[in-house]
Amino acid sequence: MSGKFKNRTYEEELMDDLAASGPVISQTLKELETINKWLGGNFVTIDGIVKLIRRRNPEKLVIADLGCGGGDILKLVAHWASKKNLNVELVGFDANPHIIEYARENCKEFSNIRFEVQDIFSKEFQQREFDIILCTLFTHHFTEKQLTGIFKQFKSQAKIGVVINDLHRHPLAYHSIKLLVNLFSKSEMVKNDGPLSVLRAFKRKELVQLMNDAEIGRFTLQWMWAFRWQLVF
Repeated sequence: MSGKFKNRTYEEELMDDLAASGPVISQTLKELETINKWLGGNFVTIDGIVKLIRRRNPEKLVIADLGCGGGDILKLVAHWASKKNLNVELVGFDANPHIIEYARENCKEFSNIRFEVQDIFSKEFQQREFDIILCTLFTHHFTEKQLTGIFKQFKSQAKIGVVINDLHRHPLAYHSIKLLVNLFSKSEMVKNDGPLSVLRAFKRKELVQLMNDAEIGRFTLQWMWAFRWQLVF
């Protein structure tokens, strides 16, 4: 396997610029929602929630989505919960106020979804508690040291559990998304960040090591289509 995929890259994505704003943000978020829908990656998150509550009968769930983007995951959860007659309170967090502005407009038809501009490293956020924490295509934005602290933090914040849905660093995943975005994307951010996100992503042994470093003994890690890891703890 090429050395390019041996280790994670830490090159920042354009999306990491918290001041990013304007038409590129809305175009990017629209395209990401379409990509995740058609590649089936969103199912990974819903399936993770199902696994967490399988042996429970919750009257209400408070679910946080970190790095929520345009809110497409929360819309998906809201539809799923409605079909299951589950009472859910859904809160999306992002550190970029321009993304939150887009998300609020994108999800305005859902009374049980709200959004907050928040830094997950802030003391204010660290004092919050939720039933379930979701991270979809979010954890690859951080270093191993940061993730160890984040996962330890999640243990005290999530009453039921955490669902991580992120990418598998693999040549086929990289070249496939690069071809896809170059053919169809109108967003320079998507063209840059799509392939780069794969290079920032994980192999199984790296996620297992992160769980060990965070002293999390009970977790499940499953590979799912398309080149996604589902980590539930």
